[in-house]
Amino acid sequence: MSARTVLATTTAGLMIAAGAGGYMLWNERSEQQELDEAARNAATSFASAWSDRTLDRANYVGTEPAAAAEDFRTTTAQLGNGNVRTSISGFERNGNRATAVVNVAWTVSGGRTFSWVNPIELEKSGDSWGVVANNRSLWHPKLQANDAFVVDLDSGLRGEIRGRDNAAIMTNQSVYDISLDPTKATLDSARRLENTTGVGGLRAKVTAAKASGSKSTIDVITYRKDDYEERSSGIRDLAGAIVRERKQPLAANRTFGQPLLGAVGPVTAEMLKKDPSTYRSGMFAGTSGLQRQYDGVLLPKAGLKISARSQPDAVLFGAGAQDGKNLGTTLDPKVQTAAEKALDSLPEGSMGAVVAIDVPTGGILAAANAPTYGLERAVTGRYSPGSTFKIVSAYELLKKGLNPDTKVACPQETKIDGRAFRNFEGETLGDPSFRDDFAHSCNTAFVNSTKPFGASDLQQAASLFGFGTDLSKSVGVNGAYSGSVPASAGPTDTAAMTIGQGRILASPMMIASVAASIARGSYVPPVLVTSPAQGGDRTPKPLDAGIVNSIRQMMRLTVTDGTATLVEGVPGGEVHAKTGTAEFFEGGKAGAHAWLAGWQGNVAFAVLVADVPAGKGGGTVAAPVARDFLSLLARS
Repeated sequence: MSARTVLATTTAGLMIAAGAGGYMLWNERSEQQELDEAARNAATSFASAWSDRTLDRANYVGTEPAAAAEDFRTTTAQLGNGNVRTSISGFERNGNRATAVVNVAWTVSGGRTFSWVNPIELEKSGDSWGVVANNRSLWHPKLQANDAFVVDLDSGLRGEIRGRDNAAIMTNQSVYDISLDPTKATLDSARRLENTTGVGGLRAKVTAAKASGSKSTIDVITYRKDDYEERSSGIRDLAGAIVRERKQPLAANRTFGQPLLGAVGPVTAEMLKKDPSTYRSGMFAGTSGLQRQYDGVLLPKAGLKISARSQPDAVLFGAGAQDGKNLGTTLDPKVQTAAEKALDSLPEGSMGAVVAIDVPTGGILAAANAPTYGLERAVTGRYSPGSTFKIVSAYELLKKGLNPDTKVACPQETKIDGRAFRNFEGETLGDPSFRDDFAHSCNTAFVNSTKPFGASDLQQAASLFGFGTDLSKSVGVNGAYSGSVPASAGPTDTAAMTIGQGRILASPMMIASVAASIARGSYVPPVLVTSPAQGGDRTPKPLDAGIVNSIRQMMRLTVTDGTATLVEGVPGGEVHAKTGTAEFFEGGKAGAHAWLAGWQGNVAFAVLVADVPAGKGGGTVAAPVARDFLSLLARS
């Protein structure tokens, strides 16, 4: 054999050997890949079963699938039924054992995501791979065997409504929600709860719930602490009765500041539909008044803490609640209380309001309503202001040159384009000075004096006091009404508006602001909500000092010798005032709105008593309320 042949043979032999070795290497790699794939598939199957909540479909070593699934349910029960996303990373295999990491993202209460990495071990048992169940939990590295997640929800405290100098207006206090569990309640316990609470229909609701198999609790009533303690002995031991204590902002009593401040209660279906990202069933939120308008400020952000049952102090996820922010206002509890008590003297069912304003700042100290439910009148009401508007008319007359000492006749009646204008009580003063006409609220003197007014004269004069402006931004209350003084449509329109009737409208807040402007000597928009800060220009707009001084004197004369003598001599110092009576005839009924506006010291005020019988007026109906208000305030 030649050397070449030997070489060729040797080479051929080497090639065959190399080929055989390559086959063996390839075969070995194929087996390893199969093992990797099988182990990885077991890990992936476990993760998928987790996200689907079908843990009985995964493979395990050391426990049965059904037992693992039950352990999963009990361990994670408090995490809720939110979406769960899982993935596998960090896979490694060494022989018949492997490790991997399950990445978990669980959507929990409030839409937050609880994420963690959970190492797992896998083992080949027979022909299959499974997740190893050892002496720790399969579900989180910090859970022990037979441990569980514990979820603590903290709703947080709702922001409070605060007043002047941070005074308490609506502060967090204990309330008690009473409900019935229909699966445990009996007809006798429902009857007894009806008797204790005065809430009817509970037996029928329990009967219906049992018939339908409903397990939903039946809401009954919410009590303040004192009210609950009076009735607790008749509630606590009743079958099916549930008592839940929580904190909620409350005023000093049920009627304080209503309906301006508003109420807090369970979110309504309308709120859930309109803003599902903010509200959820079972929440408590503002349902009316300032509580509703500023719910976004006052509403707390719920807190959530997830821990292990075995280590409650070790927080696995979450953060504490963020309490709602306080709402700052200018309200003064003493002034508000005096205003509300003054309105208590009105006959039951009467409608009215008292607004008090701090003269230096324009801050609304009180906004009291009667009745204390239903419509808000003090800040948003729209009424003819009657002769309180003569403050504005007088300002324009004096601006045009009329002297308070000028004789201006006050006949019983005068006619403008054939329409008769009379004095409220049909009186005649003869030929008095204009200051006396003002003090005795002589309609005919004002009507005759303003005959030369142009179409926009009263409108422009009223604008100096803020009429016609958008006060909702400066006051901070939706619908805060500054009043309306349109341009005159002719002589009779001018005559009617001169005495605060016709097409002129104003809120009690606006009339109190007019009085405050005269007392201050400048116009400053009223304000009620101070935090969050409101918009609007609050730079004082000076009024004519000479004219203001004359009107002050005339308003003082109204108290000492005019239509507002009922407020003379009240404690607290001199009172300046102007009465008003806006007569109307609607639906075959004659009536009037009675007014009195003025100030004492640094407190300007307006009193409205609406829809009084014909013949009643500001000096006889509103003045007594003002007298009571000032007297109560002086004694507070």
